Amino acid sequence: MEFNDVLLSRRSIRAFADAPVPAEQIERLLARALESPSWSNTQPYKVAVATGAALEGLRTELTERFQRATTLQKASLPNKLLGALRGGVMPDGDFKPILHYPEDLQPRRVATGIGLYNMLGIGRQDRAARDEQMARNFRFFDAPVALFVFIHEGLGIYSALDAGIFLQSLMLAATDEGLGSCAQGALALWRSPVAARFEIPKQYKLLCGVSLGYPLDQPVNRFKPDRRSVAEIMLPPRSGGTS
Repeated sequence: MEFNDVLLSRRSIRAFADAPVPAEQIERLLARALESPSWSNTQPYKVAVATGAALEGLRTELTERFQRATTLQKASLPNKLLGALRGGVMPDGDFKPILHYPEDLQPRRVATGIGLYNMLGIGRQDRAARDEQMARNFRFFDAPVALFVFIHEGLGIYSALDAGIFLQSLMLAATDEGLGSCAQGALALWRSPVAARFEIPKQYKLLCGVSLGYPLDQPVNRFKPDRRSVAEIMLPPRSGGTS
């Protein structure tokens, strides 16, 4: 594909076919993504690739944890405390989940959510359907591959910057080969299920997950939220400033 075609056709895929992705193709995508620039070429990231039995185990365990957490949210305070003490419910990820969005960013988040749920035919008051759609995150939208991206804590925010560049390269490479992907912060809520299945160095922290596979021809996979204009992201010069 031409680069502009790849760039403009990439979508966050939320419905995957069950067709397997060959191991050599996954390795090829990762090799292409490794051409990405990074801080002093440190490449401060590692990737856990889950397929087969490991994937199915994670699909089951993460979904169960989400369902227990959702049930706990609706419980009385004593039951919430009891549930939290029993373990396996409260997130144990390396980074705190974002619960409150900045006021200037919230409108775009809301617009994206409304657009997605409208396309799916899920009403605002249909809590059960909304919870079920959220649960699909933890089933990797039925994808045959899930990748978990870890970053080195020693470089702080620059590890996250480099991982973001790496992820963009990976997702564009996947699009170029007819695959789809969905980067998911939700997959970083629980570290322990991933750590139980992969050898993860202590200094590497779970940043996000990525579902990967062949996209189904469904309307949800054609959803594309609005992007800001160039004028909106360009900072204006100070009036009377020096050149």
